[in-house]
Formats: sequence, C-alpha cells, structure tokens
Amino acid sequence: MNSARLRHRAGRPAVLLAALAAGTAWAATPAAEPVLASAAPAAVGLSAERLARLDRYVTGEVAAGRKAGAVVLIARRGHLAYLKAYGEADVAAHRPMRTDALFRLQSMTKPVTSVALLTLYEQGLFQLTDPLSKYLPEFAGVKVVKEVAADGSPVLEDPVRPITIEDVFRHTAGFSYGYFGDTPVDRAYRAAGLAYSGQLSLRAFAAKLATMPLLYQPGTRWHYSFAHDVQAALVEHFSGMPFDAYCQKAIFGPLQMKDTVFGVPPAKQARFASIYHPGPDGRILPGDNFGADSYAGFTGHPYGGASLSSTPADYLRFAQMLLNGGRLGPVRILSRKTVELMTADHLAPAIPPVRPGLGYGLGVGVLTSPAEAQVLGSAGAFTWGGYATTRAVMDPKEQLVALVFAQYQPQDGEFLDRTMALIYQSIAD
Repeated sequence: MNSARLRHRAGRPAVLLAALAAGTAWAATPAAEPVLASAAPAAVGLSAERLARLDRYVTGEVAAGRKAGAVVLIARRGHLAYLKAYGEADVAAHRPMRTDALFRLQSMTKPVTSVALLTLYEQGLFQLTDPLSKYLPEFAGVKVVKEVAADGSPVLEDPVRPITIEDVFRHTAGFSYGYFGDTPVDRAYRAAGLAYSGQLSLRAFAAKLATMPLLYQPGTRWHYSFAHDVQAALVEHFSGMPFDAYCQKAIFGPLQMKDTVFGVPPAKQARFASIYHPGPDGRILPGDNFGADSYAGFTGHPYGGASLSSTPADYLRFAQMLLNGGRLGPVRILSRKTVELMTADHLAPAIPPVRPGLGYGLGVGVLTSPAEAQVLGSAGAFTWGGYATTRAVMDPKEQLVALVFAQYQPQDGEFLDRTMALIYQSIAD
C-alpha cells in the first residue's frame, strides 16, 4: 500500500449525525428510527477542539497502515455527539468504511447473552445462588484440578462447593477457554475439540464442557472462559427456545436492533468490514473473510460468548438501554435494580480482580478505580470488548456511551485504550 493511497484513505472520514443508520445502498431492511437526537459536541459538554485529537489519532493509524478502518461513536447526556467512519472496510476492493458497516463483535456478544439470561431471572426462574447442576445435571459430577503430577497429568479432587449460576455469569466457575493458556485443562479442551469452530449445539457443547476438569475451585478466581456459552445453554433451558430466537424476541426486536445478527448471513455479507491481521512490519494483512470465514459458522450455530455481528448504531441501542437502567424510550428490557446488580462488581472482596482497578459484574467488566486501572474513566463505568478490536464503554456518571469498532485481530488493546483516553479527554464539562 503506497503512501499516496494511504493519504487518500485517511482523508475521507464521514461524519453522519443526521441519522444512525445512514445510507440506503446497503439496506436490506428499513433502518430503525434514530435512538438519540444528534447534538453538537459543545451542547453535551464535549470539546470539538479536543475531539480533533481523537480524529488525528485514528486517521494516523489508518494512514500508517496499522488499521484498514474504524468507526467511533460517542453519545452523551442522551444525544449522539460524534459518529465517524475512517479509512476502508475492505482495502483490496477500495470500499470505504461506513458508519452502517457490520462488524464481528466476538466477545461483545457476552453482555447481550447476560442480559438475555437476566430477563429470565426477572421471571423468577432461578436464583444466582442456585447450583448450575440443578438445571444442567451434567455438571453434577465435575472434578477440580488439585495439582499437576510429575508426568504432567492432572490430579483431581471434588469441588468444595457446586458451581453456581453467579459463577457462570462472572467467570468464576472454574472453566477455561483452551485458546489462551497451556494448562492441563486448556490442553484437555483442545484435545476434546472444545472450540467455537465446532458445530455442536449449545446443550451438546455444555455437556462436553461438563466432562472436562475445572481449572480451580468454583468461586475462588476470575478466569476468562466458555462460561457465557453455558449461560446461552441456560437461556435455552429456561426459555424453551433456541438461543438466537430468544435474543431476537427479548432484546433485538424490542430495541429495533435490525442489523444485529449471528455470524455472517449471506444476505448481509456485502456490508461487513473485512478482517485484518498485523504483518511482520506492523502493517495490516488480509485476514479470514467470507468464503473461508469461520465466523460465518455462527449464523447456523450461535454461541453465547462470541457469535454476534452488529453496527455501531445497533449496539448503541443496547448500550444506551443499559445506561438508562434497562429502558430505551418506551421499551423496558430489564428493571433498574437488575441493571444495578448486573453492573456491580461481583468479585470483591474475596476474589482477585480481572486486573487492578477492574472488577467483573454479571457479564460486564466494572471499573472500580480509574487510578488503579491507570485509565481515564469513572468508578462504576462498565465495559467489554471483542477479539477483533471492538469495545463499548457505558459510564453512568458521565452519561456517556463510547463505541470503537475496528476489524483487526488479535485485539489491539493499545489502540482501544488510546482511543478511549482521547474520548474521555474531550469531556469539557
């Protein structure tokens, strides 16, 4: 990619504040009504001069070839103040990034899954203290890795207490992922084929997970895991519906999230931003897309931990609902008290945090101390991101929703952290 080409790409971001779902050329269904009225940044306490720093940074990342494109959205005090598309959705096709492009959300699926299960909690179908095995009996016989023998094999023991549904919400059940570590448990997952690339149903996936040893005693540690996929199996158990159908009925339909889908449906494929990876020199290389796109498998086999795709506008509807205490306009998804429970830190005081200053609630990270986390933000803000470099931050104190969507994996945490810092430093009052 030559420098002239990069300058051309970086110089044509589009600001679209008139509507959240702009552009009719791609529209397969009528766009939802804008969820928030637009406002000038100054009208909601943001500095246009300081937002220019954000613009220069993201534009520079595109110009340097470190990102193909991105979309940044900022809503504050109930108004949309910033929505900007940068660079290209597909470099080889010279397709500009658009604010209504579709993005693979990966782990930003997790908060949606948790909300789906919490809607069933509000119907009195379970308590957080209930044993998981009460509803998924296959988990009654799980064992825990006590230590590793000299030959590398795990020595197992009984759990001190059962896995609870709260454990499944907050990644304290003892599960792992198999992708990010090399413990005996991770190796057992890989040997058993426990992965998102499989074609198992959610219940079959949960049953297979139940045959694996736990990495630690339930309730003693936070460890990123397949827990949200067990949540999705619980959604199916309590609702009597397929997970994707229940999400449509309980969340996407009521919130008019018309562009939120599982996987990469063929009818919407042309709207997807392409995936990129870092090359040896740090510049982007094409990734796994479309014909060979493993993410497309989620269209027929949805999971709770990583399978949704959406637009920034659609995810704003979900995020603003949570920021509003469970309500968006006339539609209520959760009660205010349930959102308060969801966004409280459920790790303190006995369980170490995700990292200093960051706890975990019922499906979202919770910023407990900006100073300890060494980030700009507010105590009580809640957040999560995705492997393909996406992130959502909802800050009740600042009445702020900030969304950053790119398609670059593995996740570029530095890019997301810098972008969020530049969003926060734009707050003028």
